[in-house]
Amino acid sequence: MPISTSQPNKFLITIAGPTGIGKSALAIELAQRYNAEIFSADSRQIYRLMDIGTAKPTKTELTEVKHHFIDHVDIDQLYTVGDYVVECQDKLNTYFQTHDIAILVGGTGLYINSVHNGIDEFPDIPEYVNQETQLLFDHQGLIGLCHRLKELDPEYFTVVDVSNARRMQRAIAVSQFTGQPYSSFLGKKKQEISYNCVNLLLTMDREQLYDRINRRVDQMFIDGLQKEVENFYHLREHRSLQTVGYKEVFDLIDGKQSLENTVEMIKQNSRRYAKRQMTWFKKYGIWEEYAAIDFKTILLRVKEIVNS
Repeated sequence: MPISTSQPNKFLITIAGPTGIGKSALAIELAQRYNAEIFSADSRQIYRLMDIGTAKPTKTELTEVKHHFIDHVDIDQLYTVGDYVVECQDKLNTYFQTHDIAILVGGTGLYINSVHNGIDEFPDIPEYVNQETQLLFDHQGLIGLCHRLKELDPEYFTVVDVSNARRMQRAIAVSQFTGQPYSSFLGKKKQEISYNCVNLLLTMDREQLYDRINRRVDQMFIDGLQKEVENFYHLREHRSLQTVGYKEVFDLIDGKQSLENTVEMIKQNSRRYAKRQMTWFKKYGIWEEYAAIDFKTILLRVKEIVNS
């Protein structure tokens, strides 16, 4: 947990959990009840145009409640967790001058952990080491990165998003250069904050969650996911698009996969991503866990906390 020098009536309510579990619905419910604004902690929804494949809030939802860090940067813009945490902390500090409650919601554990605790300090990595990891990716792809990271840091490998080449390359470079696992640098830095953190982790029976994910992927294609990807096919090499739900459709457009196989691959990769998200949240942070479907208990708990 962050080091709190908090004002008693200021609360950052964090809603975390795996993809497809219903975080956005709960966030909007809480925001409307407490006249609060939502700060997204989703490293994919932050990009413009990536709408259907990232399950962004609908236009109606974005109108009903003010959201920060949705459609925040362009696909071809390099945007790091460092950029995010600096901007988010600045916005929160300004926000809490006139508001008592903010909602932080998303499934990107690194974003959430950085807002809570600040950025962990890593040594500077020489360019030649970064070039070596890039060559590994160029020659062996994600599979090569996975094998190497698993050798160097099996602990971090269990929680990292294995579809995120940039994140794995970073972990490999740090591990290779320092001779220490990347995970050994995580969670050391703590920052002082001026608000109380209420950390809620949504859970669900695995089979039920997987069924929700499968149905959501089907709906994405009904809503026009393939057409969305076709609109920015020319940007496909950018790192922001090397993610579940997009890289598979690029292969479909290229004729490397059938539509049926593409849908099944996205479902499978989304389920794997959800599993890794839960592993991350269980490992990093202190959470109050609630069944995602039990809105009533969650709302009563938040009411109890903010009114205490």
